This record gives sequence, structure tokens and C-alpha cells, in this order.
Amino acid sequence: MLAEPTRPGLSKAPLGWLLLALGLGLLLWFIASWWNQTEPASSALKLLIGAGFLLAALGIAWVANQFVNTPNPIIGFTPAALTLLLVVVAAEALLRAYQVPPGLIPTPSRVLATFFAVRDVLLRDAFQTVVLEAMVGYLVGCLLGVATALLVSRYVFLERGLLPYATVFSSIPIVALAPVLVKMVGIDWQSKAVIVAITVFFPVVVNTFRGLTEVSPLSLELMRSYAASEVQQYRWLRLPNALPFIFNALKLGTTLAMIGAIVGEFFGANGQGLGFRIQIEAGRFGFDIVWSAIIVASLVGIAWYNLVGWLERRLTGWHVSYR
Repeated sequence: MLAEPTRPGLSKAPLGWLLLALGLGLLLWFIASWWNQTEPASSALKLLIGAGFLLAALGIAWVANQFVNTPNPIIGFTPAALTLLLVVVAAEALLRAYQVPPGLIPTPSRVLATFFAVRDVLLRDAFQTVVLEAMVGYLVGCLLGVATALLVSRYVFLERGLLPYATVFSSIPIVALAPVLVKMVGIDWQSKAVIVAITVFFPVVVNTFRGLTEVSPLSLELMRSYAASEVQQYRWLRLPNALPFIFNALKLGTTLAMIGAIVGEFFGANGQGLGFRIQIEAGRFGFDIVWSAIIVASLVGIAWYNLVGWLERRLTGWHVSYR
């Protein structure tokens, strides 16, 4: 006996969009009405901000269900984009409601206006930090790390003599290492590139070594049964097996490279760089410029990480994690 088909319920997506629009509308109305005020808002208006935030958050929760099975990653990012929009608008409303001084926490609108006002300076700082320091150090550290892992996996005495130190040195805090290297190399961009290279080097060595050595014994015996040379074993078995491990280290290295470059500039810089700008403006209570520099560094870091992720999908599409 066939079960009686269930009647489909009403979708919550239209109601979710309605709640989202209503919540954002309340927050934007308050921001517009309180734009030029200098006094804190009343308790009733603060409750209105809370109600608008809750309505919009509930709307996003209901709207997100329709993007669960979306194949397009850009469209699937819609709930996250709406959440970011809600957080920014709510922060703007709360900071204006409580009249928080810009010297403590600037409003998002003030940060955005400052970003466009000083964008030329921030672009020069980003070139110094990202291109000259982070990317140069990242490439050098990754190349040396992969080459070292190849040698360590090939020769047992290197594995037993160097690999334990790689694990130990990878745990050294970059804050402790940066001032020493800046004093040794100098305050120019080369010292920060060295910091980034050292920071990236050890995770690449450890992860690449794991990928090169954790191969299937049956596959290795099969290669030897065909009289494959060491070079052929690395070319057709060990290196393809190590690619997912290498890309994990490369993605981790993008974050470490940005952190190493910015932290290194805290201990000495030649007048440029995102880290230098953050340190100087924080001392002057120019937190609108500080947040602008943080936004630039975050956008660069996200784009860099996604670029490495795209290369990973292109080169390791055969891996089980992408099937």
C-alpha cells in the first residue's frame, strides 16, 4: 500500500527575504535619522536596533536554506555576504547609538571614507608588504622547503638529523624571531622577506615529507617490480601522492606569510608597509586608517588563499577529496 504523499509546506524563503528587508530597513532608518546627532540614543531606539538585528538575522537563517544545494560558489556565498552586510550595518547603528568616539572605535562609514581618502598610501604600503616582503619570502621559503623535503625523504641520515629540528623550529613564535632578524638583516624589506621565508619553510618541509613518505607499500613494490628508478618513483608515485600535502602547506603559508611580514614591520621598517602603518596610526589613535589597512591586508590574504586553492583544484582534481 502506497503512502499518501505529503503536502509540501509553504517555503520560508519569501518570508525570510521580507524579514531581512524589514530588519535592515529599521537599522538603515536609524542610521539616517541619527547621522548628525551628537547625543546617545534613547533606550527605545536601542531596542529598535536590537529588534532590527534579530529580524534580519532570522531572515538570513530562512533565506540561507535555498542556497544549500547551489552549484555556483558565487551564488552560494550569498548568505555569508548578507551576514557581513548585517554585521556592518548593525555596527554602524550601535556605534552611532552609543556615540562611541572615533578615537576608540570608528564607524564602518568613517573607515570606508578614510579608505578612499588614503587609498594611494595604502596601495604603496600593500606593495611593500605583499609583493616585496610576503610573496618574495613565500616563494623562497616554499621552494627551499620542497627541495629540503625531497632530500630528507631520499636520505635517511638527513631525516634523522634534520627533521626533528624542523619540527622544533616550526614552534618558535614569530614575535620572538622577528626582532632578532630585523636587527641582523636591517629594517628594509629584505629582513621581512627572511622572516616570511623562515616562517613558511618549516611547515612546507614537514607536510611535503609526509606526502613523499606516506605512500602505499603495494604501489611502491609495483614500481620496483617494473625496475623503476628512484627518479621515476618520485615522478610518478611520490610527488603525485605528496601534492595534497604540499598544497595544505602552501595554503597555510599564505596566512603565515602575511602575518610574518606585518609583524616584522612592527619591529622596524623604512617608512612603508601595512604593519608600519598600523603601528604608527594606532599610536596616534587614527583607528580609521588602522582598520583600512586591516581591510586591505585581509582582502589580499583571502585572494591569495583562494588563488592557491584554485591551483590545488586544478592540479589535484583526481584526489578523493574532490570526487
